[in-house]
Amino acid sequence: MSQQTTEPRPEGQAANAGGTGAATGRRRRRLLPWKHRRDLTPEQLRRRRLVTRGITGVCVVCVGTLGWSVGQALTYPGKDSTAARLAEWARDHELGFVVNKLEDMQYSMNPPKVGGDLPADALARMKATQGTVPTPAHVPAQPLVPLRDPMRPLVSPALPGEGVYRTLAAAHGQPIVQGTYVRPDGEHTSYEAAVAWISGKYSRFQLHPGFREPGGTFDVPPTIPEGQRTGLVATWNGGFRITDGGSRGGFYLDGRTAGELRDGAASEVFYRDGSIRIGVWGRDVRMTPDVTGVRQCLELMVDGGRVVPDIGDDSKWGVSDQSRMYVPRSGVGVTAQGDVVMVVGQALSAQTLAQLMQRAGAVRAMPLDMNRAWPSFMSYDGSRTPADPKPTNILDFEDPPDRYYTQATRDFVAVYAR
Repeated sequence: MSQQTTEPRPEGQAANAGGTGAATGRRRRRLLPWKHRRDLTPEQLRRRRLVTRGITGVCVVCVGTLGWSVGQALTYPGKDSTAARLAEWARDHELGFVVNKLEDMQYSMNPPKVGGDLPADALARMKATQGTVPTPAHVPAQPLVPLRDPMRPLVSPALPGEGVYRTLAAAHGQPIVQGTYVRPDGEHTSYEAAVAWISGKYSRFQLHPGFREPGGTFDVPPTIPEGQRTGLVATWNGGFRITDGGSRGGFYLDGRTAGELRDGAASEVFYRDGSIRIGVWGRDVRMTPDVTGVRQCLELMVDGGRVVPDIGDDSKWGVSDQSRMYVPRSGVGVTAQGDVVMVVGQALSAQTLAQLMQRAGAVRAMPLDMNRAWPSFMSYDGSRTPADPKPTNILDFEDPPDRYYTQATRDFVAVYAR
C-alpha cells in the first residue's frame, strides 16, 4: 500500500476552495491595510493624522502654486486674450506640444470655409479706395509719393477695389503708408488678406522688445509711451518666439542679445539712420557698428524676387503640417527700391503668404507670426492729435488697435515719418 505524501504548503495557502477565499481576503488586507478609526490604537491614529495632513498640505501647495502661476499669466499687463495667455503659459511650462496638438485638432474640426463671398463689412472695406486719413490742405498737386499702381489680385475676376491702393497714413502731405485688400487664393474667397506698403525714404523704423518675449532689460520700452508718439505712422508684429527656439534665430537690440543670431536666418535689421533691411544673416546682412536691432525668424520665403522652391517644406514653416494650414499669418518684405511691404491675412498657408508678398513687390521677404493672437498691422492718423495719433487695424484679429500703446507681450516694429 502506497503512502500518500503531503507537501507542505506555503503559509497562508488554503487546502480547499474555502481556504482559497480566506487567503485572498488575507492578501487583500495586506495590500490595503486600511482600518477604521475605531480599530486603530492611539499611536496609529496619531500617525494617520500626520500622514493625512502631510498629503493634504502637499496637494494644497501644488494646487496653490499652479493657481498662482496661471493667475499670473491671466493678469499680466497688455491686451492679450485669455486664450493667448493660457497658450503662452503652457509654452512657458514645456507644454508647447500640447498647444500644437490642440491647434491641430481645432483646425481639423473647424477648417476654413472653401468658396463663398466676402462678408459685407469686408467687401465694403475693399471698395473704400478713398483712404481713411484726411488729406491735408497743403498736399502738392503732384505728390512726391504717388499712390502705387494696383496690385494684380490672385483671384480673377477682381472685385471692385480689390488690389487698389489707398492712403493709410500721410506725413508732410505724402501718402507714405498705403494699403489694399485682396482675396488670398481661388478657394478661400470669403477671406481677406491685407497688403501694406511703406516708403523706405520717408520713414524711420524702430524695433521694440516685448516684456515677455524676448523679455530681459532693454533701453527701448516694450510699448510706445506717451511723449514718443508724434510722427508714428505704422506698427507691425514680431515673429515666432525667441525664448523657446520657435523662431530658430535671435533678437538683438542696442547691444543686448536674446537667443543667438544664426547665420542663414531670415532677418529684419535696423540701422542708426532709421532704415531697415531684410535678408539672410551672414549673406545679405551682418553685424556692423551701424546696426541697432536684429529680429530673426525662420528663413526667407521670397528670395531674389521669387518664392523659394521649398516653400512647402513643413520643417521650415511650422510644426507638423502647420505650414499647409490656412490660418492667420503675417510676413514682411523689402522691394528693390528699399520700400517695405507687409502682409497679414485671415486664411493663409505658408505658400500663399509668400505669393502675396512676392506679388506685392518684395524681392526678399520673411515670415513673422501666425494664429489670431499675434499678426497685426496698424496705421496711425495724427491729423487731429499729432502727439497721440489714432491707431487703426488694417484687419481685425484678437487685439485692439491700441495694443502697442500699452505693455506689449511680444516684440514689434514701430514706424515714424521722417
